[in-house]
Amino acid sequence: MQRRHLLLALPAAWATLGAAGTARAQAWPGKPIRLVVPFPAGGATDLLARALSQRLGAQLGQPVVVDNRAGAGGTLGSAEAAKAAPDGHTLLLATSSTHSIAPHLNPRLPYQVETDFTPIAHVANAPNLVLVPQTLPVKDVKELIAHAKARPGQLNYASSGNGTIVHLTTEAFKSQAGVFITHIPYRGTALAIPDLVSAKVHLLFDSVVSGMPHVKDGKLKALAITSRTRSPLAPDLPTVAESGLPGFESTTWFGLYAPRGLPAEIATRLNTEVHGALASADVQERLARLGADAITRGSAADFAAMVRADSERWGRLVRERRITVE
Repeated sequence: MQRRHLLLALPAAWATLGAAGTARAQAWPGKPIRLVVPFPAGGATDLLARALSQRLGAQLGQPVVVDNRAGAGGTLGSAEAAKAAPDGHTLLLATSSTHSIAPHLNPRLPYQVETDFTPIAHVANAPNLVLVPQTLPVKDVKELIAHAKARPGQLNYASSGNGTIVHLTTEAFKSQAGVFITHIPYRGTALAIPDLVSAKVHLLFDSVVSGMPHVKDGKLKALAITSRTRSPLAPDLPTVAESGLPGFESTTWFGLYAPRGLPAEIATRLNTEVHGALASADVQERLARLGADAITRGSAADFAAMVRADSERWGRLVRERRITVE
């Protein structure tokens, strides 16, 4: 008799649990959402976050507030987001640097990509520009390589921090081109731009999102783009591959995470809302102007699989070329 009563009670129990989960999803968000950007204001990640946050906040009925937490190549802000309460009110806009590359360069990384986060959605992809000061006497990548070879150790390059995609992309460029250029890490590429403009540093592989405005206003020269094909944003700009380094390619991805333990119903809703925001005409227009390709569909599992594949690619590069963090 007791077993029969238990069996009869199970459907009601499951229904109660389902109703509780639905109520929790409907109640969320109950306050403003903090979107952690682990790089300084004005950089590519920040610009994309601000392009997305306003539309996403309007859809969710709560403000999405961008919170810049820069340092250690994006890993400080990422670690802070990982430790937040998994209630859907703290999110992280991560990048190739923080989640594909950092694990291969920092054995003491303060988070584990696979276990400390809940993947939400792939947001966008963007190639990098090869940027140099206006005063550097080169007009293309071939001349840059020749200029560097004639001055071994005399040129330097900026990055967004040790272990970032900017760092590794430039190291890959140095290796393939056979040049020696000194690395100067910054807390983000936005902080490196003034020194590049004044020629205190001589080279920066910056995202097209944050780099192109400085090219358009005449402060910097763009020699090439790191995508596989030319960008509609700058169709006259050659790729690095067609400029003398066959096969060279580097693209930064941007994606949304929450802390580990986020309720599944909130994660699912977030994925839908983020892709809905990215598909809206206003966000599409803003990202197109920035030179980023918005990702308007795809599950959290698809996003996680993409990150794993990208991580494997950068891990191979780190091992093969013995790249280390200074």
